[in-house]
Amino acid sequence: MKLLHIDSSVLGPHSVSRQVSAAIVDRLRAATPSLEIAYRDLTQTPLAHLSGSHLAAAQGAPAPAELGPDLAASAAVLNEFLDADIVVIGAPMYNFTIPSQLKAWIDRVLVAGKTFKYGANGPEGLASGKRVIVAISRGGYYGAGTPAASLEHLETYLRGVLAFIGITSPEFIIADGIQVGPEHREKSLANALQAATSLRAA
Repeated sequence: MKLLHIDSSVLGPHSVSRQVSAAIVDRLRAATPSLEIAYRDLTQTPLAHLSGSHLAAAQGAPAPAELGPDLAASAAVLNEFLDADIVVIGAPMYNFTIPSQLKAWIDRVLVAGKTFKYGANGPEGLASGKRVIVAISRGGYYGAGTPAASLEHLETYLRGVLAFIGITSPEFIIADGIQVGPEHREKSLANALQAATSLRAA
């Protein structure tokens, strides 16, 4: 069984989402010692954002020579995702949504014919067999019923994207309010880490 671990926070060791995603992976590794783990840090090895040349190459047009390494990176990222049975994603909220580094990764994973296809009844996800666990960190409180709920475009976006490719039951561990104050941060992180240790085995 293979696990793909993705981190996207720019805060390094100070990141809550990184701490929680690492705890998730540790829990699954302890439960299944034979688990094969691949790790990709999207801030250490960032992917370029899509350009017209990328889209043209995807349609079969000749790619400029300078785009070659990036197209190879795209293929590697997609293959990592396709090969994984479990995907763990560290996703902090930046300005009410996902980091741009994570968006660039998603753009390489949502590929027609690979993770979704269009049929007579519309789009059909092709990645339905995967287990996806997302570690979310948010500076404030954005849950249902909170004053800022309408600004929540992190969890909602990821649920929509994952459902589009066939992953309809992702698991979320959420640390909210980490910028409200030290006590809020400590309590939220502790609760998220506890939730990580309670995950079912791989």
